[in-house]
Amino acid sequence: MSSAALLAMQPDPSEDSLNSSAGIPRQRAALRSVPASGKPGDGGLDDPLRLGRAMRLRLLAAVQALLADPSIAGQSDVARLAAVVLYAKSRAPKGAKNDNQTSIWVAELGRWMGVGESTVNRRVLVPLRASDGLHTKEKRNAKGRPTGLECLVMPLWNARKSGGAAHPLALSKAELATLLRLCEALFGPGWTPEDKEPTPPGLLAGRTGKGAATDRLGLLLMVLNTRASGWLQLCGGSVKAKEGRGAATLARLLGCSPSGARKVLARLTEAGVVARDHRDTATRMRGKGRVMLLPVARAYGRTPASVEAVSGLGTVFSQRPAGAVGDHAPAAAAGALGASGIGGAEEAGDAAVQERPDGAELHADHASVVTPVVPPQLSGGFSGEGRGGEGRRPGRACVREDQAVDGESAVAGSGSLVAGADPLRGEKPTKSPVDEQEQAGTIAAGARAGARLTVVGGRKTQQQGRPELPADLDLRVALAPVSWLWRGLNRWQQDRVVEAAKVELAQLRNVLEWSGQAPSALAARLTSRLEETGGEALVTRPFGWITRRGLVRRPSCSDVRCDDGVRLDTGADCDNCANILHSRRAWRVRIAAEVDQELPGLEQDARYREIEARMRRHAEAEAAGLVARQAEAREREAQAAVERERAAAEAAARQAVACQECGRERSAGLCEACGHRRQVEVLIGEAGLLAAAWSADLTDQVAVAAVVAEVRTAIEDAIAAAWAQFQEITDPAALAAAGPNAVEDAAAYNAVLTAESAAAEYRHEALVMLGRSEEAQAEARKAYATELAKPWFQALPDSDDAQRAATGAAAKAQTRTAEHLLAVRLEQLHTQDSPAPARAAAWSRRLPELAARPLDGEALEVTA
Repeated sequence: MSSAALLAMQPDPSEDSLNSSAGIPRQRAALRSVPASGKPGDGGLDDPLRLGRAMRLRLLAAVQALLADPSIAGQSDVARLAAVVLYAKSRAPKGAKNDNQTSIWVAELGRWMGVGESTVNRRVLVPLRASDGLHTKEKRNAKGRPTGLECLVMPLWNARKSGGAAHPLALSKAELATLLRLCEALFGPGWTPEDKEPTPPGLLAGRTGKGAATDRLGLLLMVLNTRASGWLQLCGGSVKAKEGRGAATLARLLGCSPSGARKVLARLTEAGVVARDHRDTATRMRGKGRVMLLPVARAYGRTPASVEAVSGLGTVFSQRPAGAVGDHAPAAAAGALGASGIGGAEEAGDAAVQERPDGAELHADHASVVTPVVPPQLSGGFSGEGRGGEGRRPGRACVREDQAVDGESAVAGSGSLVAGADPLRGEKPTKSPVDEQEQAGTIAAGARAGARLTVVGGRKTQQQGRPELPADLDLRVALAPVSWLWRGLNRWQQDRVVEAAKVELAQLRNVLEWSGQAPSALAARLTSRLEETGGEALVTRPFGWITRRGLVRRPSCSDVRCDDGVRLDTGADCDNCANILHSRRAWRVRIAAEVDQELPGLEQDARYREIEARMRRHAEAEAAGLVARQAEAREREAQAAVERERAAAEAAARQAVACQECGRERSAGLCEACGHRRQVEVLIGEAGLLAAAWSADLTDQVAVAAVVAEVRTAIEDAIAAAWAQFQEITDPAALAAAGPNAVEDAAAYNAVLTAESAAAEYRHEALVMLGRSEEAQAEARKAYATELAKPWFQALPDSDDAQRAATGAAAKAQTRTAEHLLAVRLEQLHTQDSPAPARAAAWSRRLPELAARPLDGEALEVTA
């Protein structure tokens, strides 16, 4: 039932006193504001939950009118609760001025609802602005700093503008204050001002996270539908047996499904603000179900001792005696019943709540066959509770009579062991009571052993799954959004879900920049999938939904980081998807232009079909091209693998070749020591040429050879000295233990280091000496003069800056000249060392010589 229909069931607030048409004026004495000193549930006169009947109905009508507004209806529970909170905090109009604004921080609004700032921005402000249910404006002080967010609830503004004081939303200042104090008492975050008394937090202030806003909104609506006795006014009619009448009532108040309301009711019961009970009857059978709002009952001092004693432990039920089946509540036990449903007469001392409408006939007692072997069930057992809200008949008279009521028991069997077949209904039993008793005994023994078995589909049994999530922390975080669906899986299904979750977590760790974000990313994916489905209650096949829809990644493009068009690593929109969409749109425009050019004057429908046909052909061509490219990529990958294997084989073959100089095995043709010796020879020759480049006459080969021999001797002596020093500081035993070739390799490496150092020293000495040459000095003087001749140094050529710049330019020119001279002289020396290639003689000179040579026997035979 919608909120509008539920509002129509309520008594008119104008009828809380005698009818005005009878000439007696209305009494508004019950409409009062609640002082701030009262605490919820203390039972004092200042208790915010101690509302008069007229005030309660007035606030109920206002809240329901707000939630039924087109801009608010259909929104999420957190958005609807935010609208109620902002409505309660709105200012009452002053005179003819319609000023209903309120100022609040986004973080403070989130504390009211038990959510964070991001949730308020994403799920409250954005949808309410889009539906024109809320107008906001950032409020700033004189210095331009933000001091809050000005909010205007548009249903209230429209109500005061059109309907005036007669509209249900047009509450007075005292009524708005009473509603605000009620919200503070139920779920206010609490404040501790410096110069005022602290405001304690509400009853549900500590309830945060998923479902917090739904629990708060449900508690507020139930309190406004609760009389002074503390018992919630339950709805009439037929309801589902599994959820119960309390859940059906809360579902109509919240506008959600009964299964979802049942979970909200269970959370409120666990929080200690709601207690569920069944009345005891004279025949000791289960009576009518009741729901008590404990804070309201405590505010009036009317909480029953039996309910108060166990209110913190969960739901309270009276135990059903053996054999009690069906709704056996005699009229005598019920006493004088008032009006049923929401909106019945409110009396302070009447704690009975009608669970069936007036005049509803009771079923006949079903005879008990034997004493039940199962424990007394905590269910209602009403055979008329399984038909839902449409009032239809079930397919069979026994449909859903074996289901639990209020979700408190897995099996709500009847007193008879032949519960599925009743002779009174013309059915034949398929099992004897003895078989049922033996089967029940087996199940009870299995339950005592720790393996719970449930009957499914005939005589097959399956082992129920574990109620708790896996012990692994990553899996617990990832599967937390589907914890309720997890309990409905058996052991085998739970193991498969764990395997699938581990696979997805491994893929996410490879994609995300920080692997620790994988569990939270998978949990966010499951949460978004549940929002698409509409909640856990709408999932009919939990195992298939989790493994095939909830956990799997749905890429919109070829990028491995894409999931539903969102990047997994950054959370932003996927750029590749945007590029694909842009490309497809461009192709559509191009194809449409081609159709208009080739087929002018085509009708609109025919033009559309032609464009779609060409787009399909283009898509098929792209798909074929993608398949071809993938095949080509696979071929290239296979060829690359073959090339890598071939290169590895060649490297292994080269490694097996012995050294060409010393014959050491497996040296790849040249061992380490021989390679170092070759490098030393190259370095010694280069050092000799560097020394000869400045100290010898380059045209005199004898002088150059003498310098090179002198350098060789010096470097060889340095190598010997360095090796002797190395042997002095090294333990010979440790060097010998390193391997048979360790001494030879160490000596060769020591020679390379010494030769490299000597070659570097000879190169530096050659540059210094060539820098002192006349050519280098001349270049330095030219650079010095050129730098001083620059315009910015002509005025003060003797200044420090001018002299520093000129000296630097001269040093650079001198160094460049020395390097050039060295490169030229080294090239000349290398040319002299390498012999010139012999030039081939002309054919005019070679042919006579070849013709004079005698031919051998074979050549003569060929010539003949």
